Amino acid sequence: MKPIFSPNINKTGRLIRAGTALALFIGAWFAFQVSVWLGVLLVLAGGFTLFEAVRGWCVMRACGIKTKF
Repeated sequence: MKPIFSPNINKTGRLIRAGTALALFIGAWFAFQVSVWLGVLLVLAGGFTLFEAVRGWCVMRACGIKTKF
């Protein structure tokens, strides 16, 4: 059995997740002007996506779902 959070994506996947995290953080900045709850939700999603990028781990792949990157 593999250890939890063992890397399962390559460099391309990590870059894509980092870009997605950046987009979520930018979206959160705009969303805070409309709704605090929406802003918090986007910050949390961006934080988790950034964690995936830094760790090299994808939750969908860990669950057995095939992804392109």
